[in-house]
Amino acid sequence: MASAKFYGTGRRKKSIARVYLVPGTGKITINKRDIDEYFGLETLKVIVRQPLALTETEGKFDVIVNVHGGGYTGQAGAIRHGLSRALLEADKDYRPALKAAGFLTRDPRMKERKKYGLKAARRAPQFSKR
Repeated sequence: MASAKFYGTGRRKKSIARVYLVPGTGKITINKRDIDEYFGLETLKVIVRQPLALTETEGKFDVIVNVHGGGYTGQAGAIRHGLSRALLEADKDYRPALKAAGFLTRDPRMKERKKYGLKAARRAPQFSKR
C-alpha cells in the first residue's frame, strides 16, 4: 500500500518541519528521537499532540518528523502545522475542525529586522542630555 504514508510541511518563525504519518500505534519520533526525549517541556508536547487529539486519531498513526531551524517553541508550532496538513491529506473530513482550531493557518509572525541607527529592531541608543 503505497498511499499509506501521508506528508505535510509545517512552518513557524525560522523552523521547518517535514511530517510523515504512517498507520501505526501512535509513536511520535522527532529527528530520530522520541518526543519525550526531544522536548523537555510538557507544554510543547501538548502543542504537538493537539491535532491528533482534536481529530481523535491518537493511536491510529505513527508520526515521523524531521525539523530544523529556530528554537523549541517554533519547532513545536511547525510540527503542529505540518501534522495538521498531513492529517488533512489522510482524510479531508478533518478540515472543518482543524480550520476552526486554527491549526491550518501559518503563523505569519517573524523576527523584525534590525534598522540602522538603532541597537536592535526598535531599541534606540540610550539618550543623554549631556
